[in-house]
Amino acid sequence: MSRLAKRPIAIPAKTEVTVSGGLVMVKGPKGTLQKPLNRLVDIAVGQEGVQVSTKQESIAARATLGTYASHVRNMIEGVNQGFTKKLLVEGVGYKWEVKGKELNLALGFSHPVKVAIPEGLTVTIEKGVLSIAGFDKELVGQFAANVRALKKPEPYKGKGIRYEGEVIRRKQGKKAA
Repeated sequence: MSRLAKRPIAIPAKTEVTVSGGLVMVKGPKGTLQKPLNRLVDIAVGQEGVQVSTKQESIAARATLGTYASHVRNMIEGVNQGFTKKLLVEGVGYKWEVKGKELNLALGFSHPVKVAIPEGLTVTIEKGVLSIAGFDKELVGQFAANVRALKKPEPYKGKGIRYEGEVIRRKQGKKAA
């Protein structure tokens, strides 16, 4: 059983957590998030905070317990502080720009790549760094992964899109005879 899931999750001021109709709803200053409940997990809101527990004793229930405790923790943090992912682009002629609700990328292909920015995310570009911000951790991470997948960094010259702080293992390449 998860040690973190045994402890109650603190609810900050200006944050409201409700459980009804098979949904967990977290409302805070930045927005509202909701997630469907799993049939193996029970969530109770009390004085100390949110307590996540299992409905039955099984391996699957114990595994789901830690996952749902983490989801609730991320939802509470998201509606209060929010989440940010930063991406860097490296390569000659590689660039990006935001136009309205669309991200335009030039990645060395014969055509420009256009990606629609999902509702609830804020995308900004500053000095070649793409910042993706939002209050839903899953949405921020998935959009960042989708953008990175358009041109993954290659190991010979390091060209492509990578996360800030990500280290690309470089290969030596061909040697002259």
